[in-house]
Amino acid sequence: MSRLDDIPSSPGKFKMEKSSYLHRLRFQSSLTKFAFFSFFLLCLISLLFLRSPLSINPSSPSDPSRRSLRTNSYGGPAWEKRLRSSARIRTSTTNGITVLVTGAAGFVGTHVSAALKRRGDGVIGLDNFNDYYDPSLKRARQALLERSGIFIVEGDINDVELLRKLFKIVSFTHVMHLAAQAGVRYAMENPSSYVHSNIAGFVNLLEICKSVNPQPAIVWASSSSVYGLNTKVPFSEKDKTDQPASLYAATKKAGEEIAHTYNHIYGLSLTGLRFFTVYGPWGRPDMAYFFFTKDILKGKSISIFESANHGTVARDFTYIDDIVKGCLAALDTAEKSTGSGGKKRGPAQLRVFNLGNTSPVPVSDLVRILERQLKVKAKKNLIKMPRNGDVPFTHANISLAQRELGYKPTTDLQTGLKKFVRWYLSYYSGEKKAAAR
Repeated sequence: MSRLDDIPSSPGKFKMEKSSYLHRLRFQSSLTKFAFFSFFLLCLISLLFLRSPLSINPSSPSDPSRRSLRTNSYGGPAWEKRLRSSARIRTSTTNGITVLVTGAAGFVGTHVSAALKRRGDGVIGLDNFNDYYDPSLKRARQALLERSGIFIVEGDINDVELLRKLFKIVSFTHVMHLAAQAGVRYAMENPSSYVHSNIAGFVNLLEICKSVNPQPAIVWASSSSVYGLNTKVPFSEKDKTDQPASLYAATKKAGEEIAHTYNHIYGLSLTGLRFFTVYGPWGRPDMAYFFFTKDILKGKSISIFESANHGTVARDFTYIDDIVKGCLAALDTAEKSTGSGGKKRGPAQLRVFNLGNTSPVPVSDLVRILERQLKVKAKKNLIKMPRNGDVPFTHANISLAQRELGYKPTTDLQTGLKKFVRWYLSYYSGEKKAAAR
């Protein structure tokens, strides 16, 4: 029986005592909540301060957050000439756009940048080449893009002066914001890198965008991770996203709320894209399909997660070319921002879309496809899914993206993995040959 049940509900003295008791209880509860959120906010601010570029010891060999916070030297006539050349629209149509792609040396960023350039748009990349995974892969992507005439500026999205300079030299019509600290499990090792990049970095970019004139339209990468512990499938943009299962998911959810704020106050046109398990050539080595391939070829055992009661773990694997089509469609349908001089002049577009394949596949099936493509039998180790932020399944409802963007994924997992394996064998065999020379 609770303490409240001990208090009689009769009138007079007892009723007054009950009322007074309830008032004190509510006050104590409110005070506790206030203290908790104040403490949380103080910790967040302290974390941001301690991890800011100003707090880095220049003599230390590397920043513990694994972020390249100090921007390389930039500026000068030659540097500005490269910027303007890369940003030049080369299409004969009048619909060409000039795009700043953050995270351009990343997996999705490389493919989006190349697709924009192929159709004649102006593209400038920005990437800090951090060592979350092998930087040499990012450098290889950079070389690929530079052969297409795309200049990637080496710098951090938290570098205010660099961003100001870029926007001063080039009048960007659009920003494709893909720079982020990725990965669900790594957040348990290095949480501050997620706050620094996914929250502070995003705010810093939006601060610059709201101040320039004209303001660019912004398309940015959210994540299917925001659906967290939701059990209703398929996941719809109308579903609640208030149960993140990882810090990564929480930072992406925070990004969506921040986007709403800058849209509401400053008139920025913002479109968030919730990607569902993107895979393909030039992919990320921290993704299961990538390191499964590596370990199968090396004869190492691979760990396959099982959910509760030996349940199946499944993902809505989405091929990179389909994701790129969705990104370009979002850019092409993005309306102009409505602010100027940091002030909102009218209602601005605010959108969120799922970009998935709508066909969840068990991870065990992914492994079987890889075995066939690699012609090697995998050494499998079935283990219970750890409590590290992963979720048992993802499944995208893409009806909104189909209707508004014309988005229609066309690549099934078997076809996509065949293309990935072909690239993987070619890329890493070439790497071995180069090392042997």
